[in-house]
Amino acid sequence: MGLIEVASGNSVWRGMDYYNEKKVKSWECVGQGIYDGIVSGSGNNKYMVHIEKFHPRKSTCNCPFADGRRVVCKHMIALYFTAEPQAATDFLKEVERWEEEEELREQEHYEDLKQYVKSLSKAELQEQLLNALVQLEERRNYYW
Repeated sequence: MGLIEVASGNSVWRGMDYYNEKKVKSWECVGQGIYDGIVSGSGNNKYMVHIEKFHPRKSTCNCPFADGRRVVCKHMIALYFTAEPQAATDFLKEVERWEEEEELREQEHYEDLKQYVKSLSKAELQEQLLNALVQLEERRNYYW
């Protein structure tokens, strides 16, 4: 697993923002897939970041979220995308591909639903509609 897979979705997207905002102030490659850098954070804070691409749990950052924990933060992702911009491009392409697939799955689902409704008799359709309305009403009453 890589940095992106270990990080939360929020850390990845915030890291992408930091990458786009050029918040990585300096960085250097200190080994194969290993980078050290300084990343600007909120306010005037600057964080010392160390990432290991092939061993993400060995990555560190002295920000409040990651300091002393084995997590991947937005500063680590920003450094990773800065050091390896192709990773940012690949990530966005993968998201786009997933969204296209999700749209197709949704279209197929609605087509299946449409076919199911068309297959029902009038009495079956009325019964299904009544059941759906009762369930909707019960949920609404539950949340109120």
